[in-house]
Amino acid sequence: MTWTRREVAKLGALGFAACAVPSLAAQTTGPQTGYAIIGLGRIAAIFMAGVRNSSNSKVTALVSGHRDKALRIAADYGVPESSIYSYEEFDSIASNKSVDAVYVALPNGMHAEYTIRAAKAGKHVLCEKPMANNVAECEAMIAACKSAGVKLMIAYRCHLEPTNLRAIELIRSGAIGQVQAIESGYGFNISPTDWRLQKKMAGGGPLVDVGIYALNATRYLTGEEPVSFTAIASVIDHDGRFKEVEENVSWTTRFPSGIVAACNTTYGGQFTSFYRVHGSKGSIEASPAFDYDRLHLTGAYFGNGFNHIDEPNPARNPYQFQAEAEYFSNCVQNGIEPKTPGEEGLRDMRYIAEIYRAAGVAV
Repeated sequence: MTWTRREVAKLGALGFAACAVPSLAAQTTGPQTGYAIIGLGRIAAIFMAGVRNSSNSKVTALVSGHRDKALRIAADYGVPESSIYSYEEFDSIASNKSVDAVYVALPNGMHAEYTIRAAKAGKHVLCEKPMANNVAECEAMIAACKSAGVKLMIAYRCHLEPTNLRAIELIRSGAIGQVQAIESGYGFNISPTDWRLQKKMAGGGPLVDVGIYALNATRYLTGEEPVSFTAIASVIDHDGRFKEVEENVSWTTRFPSGIVAACNTTYGGQFTSFYRVHGSKGSIEASPAFDYDRLHLTGAYFGNGFNHIDEPNPARNPYQFQAEAEYFSNCVQNGIEPKTPGEEGLRDMRYIAEIYRAAGVAV
């Protein structure tokens, strides 16, 4: 995963423009990539709102096991009843010319099946993260999309988000000097009825769900790939929630340059998503770093005097999802390989497997 300063600056400018004038963007006419939304839960609703604000995307089909819900959403988005599919009917989407791509917003354990079925139907795929439950499923998804000649992008929205791109820009420019260490984390107190507590559905606990943000961030912030991990997993709250998945994971990552990252994730407590990057000339902190809005970058560094950073991002949800839809639609329309293809999701799943093994958790 490599970013040039030019690419970072360009994406950052596009992201801020989308944040500033979503209503104007939505009025722009031009090619429209039609999306079938697979799964109509909370994150799908946010993605569809982003599509509605976009300049080059539209919702053209829905896939759901709840037809009444799908009919209500279809009416809101102008989707004809003929473009509402049950999961059993999904493969017939191949003949729907209004659908260019699918957005997979299902539980993790279903990502592989519907990505592969979409590829066989000749549709491009934007799949939520984590990519799948395990490495083998990721590899099968990549192979299916390559065989069908369709694009596969994993929805790492932070790669297109202006606050995160600004952090990368500051690091790459040398503003904070040589990076020495990173701290990062994300967690929440999970409901006992949440599907994420079922390993078959989720693939794991907080590490695969929200810890993956910290893992991925340490990679894009350093521009390096990990060489080794140490890790500890634990269960503190013996209240019946954590029979199948872990409650807490803490891990350290060593990178080739010698940079060390220390990360934490939990399903037992609420804490703001963040990262701190410590360099030889100063440091930066994003908090929140991975949330849907209200991101904030702060810090200070020495360079032509003492420089303070205090950059709140005024953009509000669903701006990240708008940027994500517009970016993937542009890739589809212009034959561009996405910055976060299936191989990016596969790398994270391989690293997650290493972290679990280091913590003594069965993969």
